[in-house]
Formats: sequence, C-alpha cells, structure tokens
Amino acid sequence: MILPITLTIAGAAALVNIWLMIRVGQVRTSEKVSVGDGGNDKVIRRMRAHANYGESLPIVLILIAVIELANGSASWLWVVGGVYLLGRVAHGIGMDGGKLGKGRMVGTILTLLVMLGLGAYAISIPYLTSMDKSTAPTTVQAG
Repeated sequence: MILPITLTIAGAAALVNIWLMIRVGQVRTSEKVSVGDGGNDKVIRRMRAHANYGESLPIVLILIAVIELANGSASWLWVVGGVYLLGRVAHGIGMDGGKLGKGRMVGTILTLLVMLGLGAYAISIPYLTSMDKSTAPTTVQAG
C-alpha cells in the first residue's frame, strides 16, 4: 500500500533535515569548529535546532503513517504535516536568536500542538470508528 501523504511529508522532512545540516556546517566553518560544539554558542544553537528536529520527527512521521493507514482524514493530515514542517523551519531560524528569535517559540508551540493533535487523533480512531462486521475478529468456541 502506498501512503502518499506520509511519503510526501517524509520527503519534505528530508529536505528540511538537509537544510538544518547545511546550517550547522556553515556555522562550524565560520566559527572554525571542526568537531563537537567547541563551546561556541552559535554552533550549539544550530546543533540543538538540528538535534531537536531529529527528536520530534520520528514520532510525527509514525503518527501520520498509522493515521493514514487507518484511513484518517487526508486533508487534515496534509495540513498538520505542513504545519509541522513550517514550525520546524521557524524553530531552526529562531534558534539563531536576534530579530527572528521568536521563531523558536512559534516552532516549539506548533510542534507540540501537532504532536498533541496527532496523538489524540490516533488514540481516538479505534474508539470512534465502528468496526465493519466483516473485519471484526471472531471467536472460536472449543468443541
């Protein structure tokens, strides 16, 4: 079974990941930090933005995939996936501080809301969806 929403969001997520990796590499080069963070605040911020992305992405993709498999609302999943990715971009930019520093808070809030929404939706699906009798498990009585 092809999961078009999950595949598209995962592909876009890979591009965001590459963008975050490039940003880490750029600041490492400009700050002359080859390994680790060198105690450099700019490097630490970019590395944390990238690491934070990696910490939240797996659960978001898993939830999108299982909801899509359970025939959850496709349009809702598209919106939620897009909001998540926009939030992660805002967070990545916001981690640099300065004028765009509020992006960190915006990105964090959007990520938490997306995870909460996906988690609640995933939990609700089996209880709000009536099982089709043809797919309901049957019990076998011992004879």
